[in-house]
Amino acid sequence: MNWEIVIGLEIHAQLATKSKIFSGASTAFGALPNTQASAVDIALPGTLPVLNKAAVDMAIKFGLAIDAEITRRSVFARKHYFYPDLPKGYQISQYELPVIGKGQVEIEVDGDTKTIGVTRAHLEEDAGKSLHEDFAGMTGIDLNRAGTPLLEIVSEPDMRSVAEAIAYAKKIHELVQYLEICDGNMQEGSFRVDANVSIRRPGEPLGTRTELKNINSFKFLEKALQYEIERHMDILESGGSIVQETRLYDSVKDETRSMREKEEANDYRYFPDPDLLPLVITDEMIAEVAETLPELPDAKRKRFMEQYGLPSYDAGVLTGSRALADYYEEVVATVGGESKLCANWVMVELLGALNKENLLLSESPITAAMLGELLARIVDNTISGKIAKEVFEAMWAGEGRADEIIEAKGLKQITDTGAIEAIIDEVIANNPAQVEQYRSGKDKLFGFFVGQVMKATQGKANPKQVNELLRKKLDG
Repeated sequence: MNWEIVIGLEIHAQLATKSKIFSGASTAFGALPNTQASAVDIALPGTLPVLNKAAVDMAIKFGLAIDAEITRRSVFARKHYFYPDLPKGYQISQYELPVIGKGQVEIEVDGDTKTIGVTRAHLEEDAGKSLHEDFAGMTGIDLNRAGTPLLEIVSEPDMRSVAEAIAYAKKIHELVQYLEICDGNMQEGSFRVDANVSIRRPGEPLGTRTELKNINSFKFLEKALQYEIERHMDILESGGSIVQETRLYDSVKDETRSMREKEEANDYRYFPDPDLLPLVITDEMIAEVAETLPELPDAKRKRFMEQYGLPSYDAGVLTGSRALADYYEEVVATVGGESKLCANWVMVELLGALNKENLLLSESPITAAMLGELLARIVDNTISGKIAKEVFEAMWAGEGRADEIIEAKGLKQITDTGAIEAIIDEVIANNPAQVEQYRSGKDKLFGFFVGQVMKATQGKANPKQVNELLRKKLDG
């Protein structure tokens, strides 16, 4: 049966401030439980919240990046709900007047570009964390996260497929890291996704939605959406109706399960926080933040294609993170050109080695300058591409820089024409039957002769010279 999928995402990006949104407590990850929860974070009597300006600047930065409305006067509100990890009994958030209004981002799916609307982005504090493990059947509460600054980014229900939802989530993930306002670490909870899902017949009003809460990986987001869409279809096609509720995704069972009935805004009893003044943003503040904006991913991708002549795929991979784009550009600068060669080595050899050992780019034992020096030796014919891979492995193992390894292992390429010709003559003399077959029309045997020459030189002969001289000898 013909159904139209409707998806909207609410993304919680933890802002990369050193202290919390309303207190001076640290936001560093990994501290012992309840050692970073200040009196302000848990609202002990007599304490007052003070807004962290760095969080405001980061929100403005995001708003500028998505060409959004920036609210000149926004208000903080108390959002009431009762949960063990919410020590105040309310969460300080923004409701009617968020700091960032309507904006948009572009996504690409299967070569087609689509604009996804951003309804709003508002500042709020995080709650604590309930721990259900190793407590002999009890639940522990860690309040270290309480008061950590979040930017909640709410999309319009513009996504019509799981692929579009994943593309949008990845685009926001990429953007907040480029802006350096969030580290994007999904395993540590710095970037979490809530998904609102419904289905309808094309042209009909929106269907009843369910919310999938706190998804912390793109893989789980894809699986959760697929499961929930199929669940909606099965219920409606069997004559049932969808219950508006919040559901959790169980990655072990690969299913969603009910958590609670979905609240409406009035259930939270929002009202302006009496302890916080309205947030007033001036033109000067916006101009100051605008000066810190980096080159954004889409612009960088376009420049890589134009400046370096890279195909769309290469440019997309290399600009997938700001750090990788910077790494690539340093490699090209060190080599002095050869942008495609550099792209291939960064995407295949470097990223392959990092993935194999599950390392971050920042943990790579080969710096951009080191890789550039290695590729320069391919360009100036000191070594061949094949030998370069051997040198790369030695560099990865910590044996030194390219020139040191090439010298120590005697890996310099043989480029002396006379020496190569002598080896070719010897190979031809030792293989008369193959020479006769080649000259009788078996052209594929040419590769055999190339292999014999390279074997005789331990792979050190310049491949281009070998091919040219060998063809001249055989054809002559």
